[in-house]
Amino acid sequence: MIKKRILPVVMILAAFLLQTTVFQSIKLAGAVPNLLLVLTITYGRTSGLVIGFFSGLLLDCLYGSVIGLYAFIFMTIGFVVGFCKKIYFTDSLILPVVLIASSDFVYCFYYYVTEFLMRGRLHLGFYFIHKFLPEILYTTLAGVLLFELAAHLEKPKERKRKEI
Repeated sequence: MIKKRILPVVMILAAFLLQTTVFQSIKLAGAVPNLLLVLTITYGRTSGLVIGFFSGLLLDCLYGSVIGLYAFIFMTIGFVVGFCKKIYFTDSLILPVVLIASSDFVYCFYYYVTEFLMRGRLHLGFYFIHKFLPEILYTTLAGVLLFELAAHLEKPKERKRKEI
């Protein structure tokens, strides 16, 4: 029970620290992978809501101009993606790649609408090419690597269960 509650907290903090420190120094095309979004996607509806809320709240405290914007975006993405949980963990990487890319696009678009469009900055093409696309590609690549790592870590557990 305690492990079930502590592990997500440790994962949120680890992803937050990696995203805000290590990956800030290795930006590709000015983009940083959104590890907290990938972490939110990996959990189900209810857990995705909670993890999304706390992940977004951490980002709000560090980067946000309005407290709650990131939390709301992450919560809604975690809830919507949670509906795909039943078919999520398959041997194919197609569904996780599509979910990560589409969720990051929704995140970037919603962030554009709330931070730029409402202030009269209407250069959607510029933002898409210079901000959205690099972040989506970098986050998808990092997400695939994290999914492969998680799958590799899960396989020994499955073998041990089958042998016993």
